[in-house]
Amino acid sequence: MSGIAPQGSAISPLLANLFMHYAFDVWMTREYPGVPFERYADDGVVHCVSESQARNLREAIANRMREVGLRLHPDKTKIVYCRDGKKRRRPYGQTEFTFLGFTFRARKAIDRNGERFASFLPAISKEAQKKISGEVRQWRLHRQIGRTFAELARAINPIVRGWMQYFGAFYRTALLPLLKRINAYLMRWIRKKFKRLRTFKKAHACWRRITRQYPRLFAHWAWVPTFW
Repeated sequence: MSGIAPQGSAISPLLANLFMHYAFDVWMTREYPGVPFERYADDGVVHCVSESQARNLREAIANRMREVGLRLHPDKTKIVYCRDGKKRRRPYGQTEFTFLGFTFRARKAIDRNGERFASFLPAISKEAQKKISGEVRQWRLHRQIGRTFAELARAINPIVRGWMQYFGAFYRTALLPLLKRINAYLMRWIRKKFKRLRTFKKAHACWRRITRQYPRLFAHWAWVPTFW
């Protein structure tokens, strides 16, 4: 894609997406109208009904990319078996993939009758978790004792709310440990800022009082009002 426009150029993503629309989207719709797919920038997922179809289509897409001066990434281009809870006679290799910050794989689910079953579902990927965790750590919330609780909330709520809206759209429970980590930093902030609350028991009582009185102070308290 770097040959389409200068790398780092403000117009580069727009031109690249426009190029891929005609190089891939239009081509797929014309040549394989019955095969659904999703694409974002230069990442895409194509849904096949069999392994043979997947292999044939991978070769066809590779040829198409060569026609337009591109090539498939040798490590990222994989055939993935969307495994569910049903038993199969033979094992399959790749059974998960990551797309747009979500990892798709077999996960536990509950039907309308409360029965548990396995379904192929997305959840926040390990890479996205690591990135968010690093950002939360860089905030150094527990050291910002010169600010009020409300000021901390105003500073981080727009960011956290964005994570919740995006990554919480699917399999929300995978995001909860990250949100609880924010609470752990906030608890440390309370114990550092107020000397009388240095003990865990007193700080915990303060935490419970605040979350009862101001349950919407922090955006993520709607999902995880506790810090453990």
